[in-house]
This record gives sequence, C-alpha cells and structure tokens, in this order.
Amino acid sequence: MTVWINGVRSEAGTVSVHDAGFVRGDGCFEALRSYGGRAFALTEHVQRLQWSADALGMTIPVAGELETWIASAASDAGDGIVRVIATRGGPDQMVAPPIVVVISEPLPARLENLALLPIRAPWHSAGRSWELAGAKTLSYGPNVNASRVARERGFTDAVLLSDDDIVLEGPTFTIGWVIDGVVETPALDLLILDSITRRYVLDLADQVVEGRFPLSRIAAASEVFAMSTIKEVVAVVRFGEFSFEPGPVTDRLARDFRAGLIDAGYSVGPRK
Repeated sequence: MTVWINGVRSEAGTVSVHDAGFVRGDGCFEALRSYGGRAFALTEHVQRLQWSADALGMTIPVAGELETWIASAASDAGDGIVRVIATRGGPDQMVAPPIVVVISEPLPARLENLALLPIRAPWHSAGRSWELAGAKTLSYGPNVNASRVARERGFTDAVLLSDDDIVLEGPTFTIGWVIDGVVETPALDLLILDSITRRYVLDLADQVVEGRFPLSRIAAASEVFAMSTIKEVVAVVRFGEFSFEPGPVTDRLARDFRAGLIDAGYSVGPRK
C-alpha cells in the first residue's frame, strides 16, 4: 500500500485529526480498479469526483493534476484498487485547505457470487431531489451499517430498498436482473449512484429496461447480478427469500466486460 497526499508520495501519510473529513465526514471519494498498473475509466472517475466536490461546494485540484496522482498510485497498485478521498480540510480552511489523499491497495479476495439481504434505506433519496443526491460523500455510515447487518444475518451484503419497497442499489454496487432475456435495472432518476461500471455493462446488454421496480419483481427474474468497480460483474444467488443460479446473461456480460478491457489496452489477468 502507498499513500499520496496532495501529490506527495508517502509510505505512511498522515492527516490531521481536526480534518473535516475525519470529524464531520465532510468530503467525497472515488474508488478505481487498476489493471496492470493502469486505472480503469480514469477520466470518468475524476469527472464524477469533481461533480461530488461541486455538490459539496468544495474546491479540489484540476482534473489533470488529479489524474496524474491517480495514475501514479495505479502504477504502484499493479492489479489493485486506487482510492481517492477529498476532504474539506479545516477546521479553518484559511489555515488548512482541502486535502486529496490517494491510496493504492491490493484487491480483496474475489467472491464467486453474492447473497443479498433487502434492507429499507430511509436515508436514501430514492428519487427525492436534494443537494447531495447521487454524490459520493464520505458520510457512508448508513450504507456501511446495512452491509454489517446483512453479514450478521448470514448474507454477503445488503441491497437497499425505498420505504415503499422499490429496489434501489447495493451499499457499494448497482444491481441488475434478467427477465425473458431482458436486463432490468433501477433507473438513475431514483438518484442511485451513476455507476461507471454500470454504464459499460449496460452498453453490452442486448436489451435494457430502466425503471422503478418493486421487490416483488425479483420473483420473475431468471438471474440477478451486481456491478461495481471492484466486483466487475458477479452473480447473485440469493436475494432475500429468492434463490437463483448463475445464468448465461450474467456470464456473458462478465466475459464481454473483461474482453472490452483487453480491447481497450488494459493488462487483464485471470479473475481473482
């Protein structure tokens, strides 16, 4: 693991305990996959980070500078993860301006499939517009707790629902399923995260329907899958009371996603 703080590389960097990101969760973040030392979808991730910072009214370095720092961390990571954390700094920004921390780290062990526990998420906007809807802010406590509750109940992770049981997204991933060969997925107007991996994967599907789907809709699915930077495309074998087998559409999307990486010049090894 290596750490870069405002572009300065350090084996063990430090951030003040008075930093607003630590004290208040006041900041934003991104996570990128690194393949063979090259960050996947670097420009898109930096653009989303800047959008989140703008939503917070926070100034961060320009895109070119951020991309240089992230590319350096990706080179350190090899096949790994690059995390970018931008905080407001503080407590007095005249003394301590915003800070950007870039961390490279190894990949976690890959899960062959997921078991998801539906959990109502009253903290989620679920289509209700507000200033930070869709931003990747550091205030991720409710999502982290949902994952914790799911694991305590014997599941891999959670899947978030609105108060009226509309399927939203996972705490750190997006969701899709297949009905009669058609991929269905929650629509972005629910103000779920505009996942970059989701964009790429849905472009590979033959037919996609985005909408507002109740939890009961999952009963009609033949297969379910999750999408994220770290997970890529992975089958879901349990979705609450519903059980599934990994299916051909999920398998094809996973293979085609990795084939697209290779075509784009990424050094892609076996799935780990």
